[in-house]
Amino acid sequence: MLAFTFPGQGSQRPGMGRPWVDHDSWDLVVEASDVAGRDVGRLLLDADADELRDTRNAQLTTFVSSLMVLDAVERLGISPDVLAGHSLGEYTALAASGALGFAEGVALVSARAAAMHDAGNEQPGTMAAVLGLDDDQVEVACNLADDDVWVANFNAPGQVVIAGSPAGVEAAGLQAKTLGAKKVMPLQVSGAFHTPYMTAARDRLRDAIALADIRDSEVAIISNVDSKPHDRGAEWIALLSAQLSSPVRWKHGLQTMGQMGVTEIAELGPGGVLTGMAKRTLDGVRTISVATPDELDRLLAWIGGEPATQNASAEGEHLFASERLVVSPAAGVFATAGIADGTTISVGTILGHVGDVEVRSPFAGILQSYIAVDTERLAPRQPIAWLRTA
Repeated sequence: MLAFTFPGQGSQRPGMGRPWVDHDSWDLVVEASDVAGRDVGRLLLDADADELRDTRNAQLTTFVSSLMVLDAVERLGISPDVLAGHSLGEYTALAASGALGFAEGVALVSARAAAMHDAGNEQPGTMAAVLGLDDDQVEVACNLADDDVWVANFNAPGQVVIAGSPAGVEAAGLQAKTLGAKKVMPLQVSGAFHTPYMTAARDRLRDAIALADIRDSEVAIISNVDSKPHDRGAEWIALLSAQLSSPVRWKHGLQTMGQMGVTEIAELGPGGVLTGMAKRTLDGVRTISVATPDELDRLLAWIGGEPATQNASAEGEHLFASERLVVSPAAGVFATAGIADGTTISVGTILGHVGDVEVRSPFAGILQSYIAVDTERLAPRQPIAWLRTA
């Protein structure tokens, strides 16, 4: 089973959009700018680290960047069995599943970021990563601090984030070191996210979440709040609202993936932090992070390999490992190259044209059949051909 995961705030990097400017997936940036009423392209290309650190910029750019990567991956015909996102990334996962439309997602993420930014200004707080200490001992450190400080993220074994008032976080950090923590690292954030300090943001955002028209999804998304998979749109109203002021149980969500049979995890979006967390949490899982167009070829090679554990009787896994769809790279009228069923093809073989755009197979394998027919008008990412790659 394959999972797609999506990063949260803090993964953004200056210039992270530059590799995508000439890629077809850059169209999402233009659409996001129209919806948000902001120049998202400028933020992705020219904003420095300080500007991107602003919660309102960090969340919007990370959301759009991650969905650019997803769009490019979907053009290769690769799809997941389960989805998850860390904090903000949960909104990306909802958009990836189709439960949340792209425009709706941009609007909701913008509203979320603004609410969290304002809540941080109204009740200043901070966060710190505690390394090398068990979860329960970190909670003990927070209790011993005798101040406003709580666990905000259970990220991976030995990696927990605390948040609260500056004094509370400092005191809890000292207690954590006394209890054996290897390191306490302050995080450059503008608020105590996923704690009671975000209650004002939760209350402000509740109506926006309810109006977002979150739909049921075919692929389940694992929630940060309860670490369980959900595919009913109505359930996300309460989950997204609770997420703002309750801890992100990422480690527990990864463990849920393992229990579901996930053997491969691809992190899509800037950074690569979640990939390290998966390795620390799940033994034997295969991982990869994809952030640029250059890494798409690496993804294809990775996805074609044998999974870490393979159940030969599980047909769904077998089909995923050995069969691929080639999808349309553009909109227009399709003209087939007339390759016969059963023909062995190589990576880059031209299967036809959509308008003036060549349709080249990103896979090597055996052509099972064309799905699109001559003179059919296609939309981007519409299936064109079916291949067996094994």
